[in-house]
Amino acid sequence: MIPATFTYRRAESADHAVVLVGEHGDEAKLLAGGHSLLPLMKLRLAVPEVVVDIGRVRELSFIRDLGDQVAIGALTRHHDLENSALLARELPLLAHAAGQVGDPQVRHRGTIGGSLAHGDPASDLPAVVLALEATLVARGPNGTREIAAADFYRGLFETALEPDELLTEVRVPKPAGAGWSFQKFTKRAIDWAIVGVAAQGDKVALVNMGPTPLRATAVERALADGASVEDAAQRAAEGTEPPADLNAGPAFREHLARVLVRRALEESRA
Repeated sequence: MIPATFTYRRAESADHAVVLVGEHGDEAKLLAGGHSLLPLMKLRLAVPEVVVDIGRVRELSFIRDLGDQVAIGALTRHHDLENSALLARELPLLAHAAGQVGDPQVRHRGTIGGSLAHGDPASDLPAVVLALEATLVARGPNGTREIAAADFYRGLFETALEPDELLTEVRVPKPAGAGWSFQKFTKRAIDWAIVGVAAQGDKVALVNMGPTPLRATAVERALADGASVEDAAQRAAEGTEPPADLNAGPAFREHLARVLVRRALEESRA
């Protein structure tokens, strides 16, 4: 299908993008890699009057060592995350998960900021930043503010970003422990996860088990109380709302969550 008519504006900088979005408010959409927005526009599920292209704002593409944290620009592409020596050393969970997103074409165009800001519960990287307890930095007309990943996702495709704000950076603390795992069950390697699990130490997050990316809080509590991996994994579906679609129903997703959480915890402790 063909998108509805819209006005195209190209941002020259992050500040310029904020100005452009502020001028148009809810009628504007930001375009980064385009893998989320453009399909919605073609289906007329998104009908923005103005599209603000931030894809060439180079200041938002970086991976920097800040000592006890790693800062990642919102326009850093999945391919760059996957192949970063810094991430491979300090945040291997993020580097590995980025390499599982879609196919090479998607990874060369898609950005971490676009993936996080879209708020799709079936997307891999939102669960990863939850497990890593990252902080997201947003810039708006009143300056910048920091949002904990745990507070960023509000509902289906709904985040804490205001209409006139731009996600600029992701700050990820370096984990104290080395153990991590990323598990994903798909029909094909390039598909969205039917269920996925990101684990960093005793922090566990779930992909496609509710209207938002979720922390597996029941699992984390069980581990904190001294439960075995097997017993803790049996609680993976508690507090979740798995969807029903053509790929799977809630019961099957709950089963997958228990299996994948067990595998993730076993691998992270190996």
